Order: sequence, then structure tokens, then C-alpha cells
Amino acid sequence: MVRIGTSTLGLWVLCAAATCGSCAYTTTSALLPPHIKTVAIPVFENATTEYTLEQDVTNAVIARFVADNHLRVVDERSADAVIRGRIVSYQNSVFGFTAQTGAQEYRVSIGVSAVFKDQVKNREIWNEPNLLKTANYYVQDVPGQTAKTELDGRKEAIDKIADEILSRSIEGW
Repeated sequence: MVRIGTSTLGLWVLCAAATCGSCAYTTTSALLPPHIKTVAIPVFENATTEYTLEQDVTNAVIARFVADNHLRVVDERSADAVIRGRIVSYQNSVFGFTAQTGAQEYRVSIGVSAVFKDQVKNREIWNEPNLLKTANYYVQDVPGQTAKTELDGRKEAIDKIADEILSRSIEGW
């Protein structure tokens, strides 16, 4: 058992509290114009041949905004802002090989064009014509990771897109 003096313990607790306080994840809507309280997210357009990809991406973006709760998701006619998106690319390709089994690791890449528009002042807040997110997955068990499918990789890439759209919209970068 190690004894710590009260002054050392107090200093340690203070440092731990300061460190933990700076690690907490918070978002602020301070960079958003104060008149923007609601957002509409119409179904993304799908310029790929991937079936239901537009619904998957749209639902993920809506879910992120609902969970974040900085902007309330409403219909387009009553929204202060709107996010429009278009899925421009989808690719599932081999990323890693082994001598014994051949293709073992794959990468799903999804490209999206998205715009966040202030409908009250009729101006774009941000516009990203080529937001590309990827996710790697193994088709066979490897140390530390179980086998996954293309749908698992697709979901992970979609989640990254939704996170990025939320981040750019709420944090303003």
C-alpha cells in the first residue's frame, strides 16, 4: 500500500480533474448563425448503381442530427436550413492479400457531394463537392478482428459520412 500525503493527493485530484475536463467531447452551435434552429434533410440523390444507398445515407445523417440535438430535424418548408446531398461514387475493392488465401481485406469507399444552406438568408454555409469516406473490413477472421461483410464496411463508411456532415454543420468547419 502506498501512502499519499493530503497535499500530494489534492494536487493529483486537481490535475486529474483538469485533464478529464479537457478531454470531454462537447459541441457548440456558437459558429452557427443564431437564427438557425431547424434543419431539413431530404433524401440524398443516388448517382450510383447501389440499391438503397440513398436511404441508408439519408437515415444515418438524420439519426446523427437527432442524437446531437443542436438542430431539430423538420420538413423542408418549415426549416431554417437544409442539407442536400448526392452520392456520387461507391466502390468495394480488394485492399489486402495473403499468399495462402488471396484477397483478405477489402475497402468500401463512398463519395458524397453535400451542401448546407441557410434558407432564411438564402446562402450556402458550406459546400463539399467531394466528401469521400472509406472503411476497411476483413472477410476472414484475423487476430483482433472478426470477419465482416461488404454491408458492414458500407455501414461504417456511411457512419463516417454522417459524422462529417454533422460536424461541418454544427461546428462550422
